[in-house]
Amino acid sequence: MRIIKATNEVQLSKKAAAVIAAQVIGKPDSVLGLATGSTPIETYKRLVEWNKNGDVDFSRVTSVNLDEYCGLSGEHPQSYRYFMQENLFNHINIDVSRTFVPNGLATDPEKECKAYDALIQDVGGIDLQLLGIGGDGHIGFNEPAETFEMGTHKVALLEETIDANARFFSHRAEVPTFALTMGIRDIMQAKKILLVAIGEGKAEILHKALKGPVTPLIPASILQMHPDVTVVGDAGAMKFF
Repeated sequence: MRIIKATNEVQLSKKAAAVIAAQVIGKPDSVLGLATGSTPIETYKRLVEWNKNGDVDFSRVTSVNLDEYCGLSGEHPQSYRYFMQENLFNHINIDVSRTFVPNGLATDPEKECKAYDALIQDVGGIDLQLLGIGGDGHIGFNEPAETFEMGTHKVALLEETIDANARFFSHRAEVPTFALTMGIRDIMQAKKILLVAIGEGKAEILHKALKGPVTPLIPASILQMHPDVTVVGDAGAMKFF
């Protein structure tokens, strides 16, 4: 596991973006596993900048996103498809037909989950998976549980997760209570993993996940078992490292 400490969020975004850019430059037809939320926004801004400058080319890249809220269409401003369009896809030369996000409006979630797992296999698997970490140690929407959920699945979001995401909605009651998310198997089968953490609020859980026992009660702890993980954190998140 490679630990990279950044002094602030700006430096962090450059370091994280450099890892992604190096992957794409080294393998132009890379499959990128992408994440949403506040953590990767600045990283995506760096990638947009470098793409516009001609430093990195996304024309042959395929992407698969970690998750999507159930009940939201891709046009909903708080959907993860919308987030990706607004923060990355609309601003780089990626083929949008090769950008994939789970269908939050699927009438048969179980069928959608199986199809998403098959899609990941069909595109050749994930070369680099970008992750954030939740305050309870969740990755994607893999919440603390008694066992690790392997494949893409529908998950009931914990109150803590709903509370954390409420800042993106007008009212807490608007936050969806279910999501479709890649499972632990999907994430762990990625050839490389990039975990990004920002702020002192993530310091304790990051330390538990990376230095404590591997347990489904802290889903991110499974990353200790992966052979190629890079962790980039700012000074606050790396408080205990």
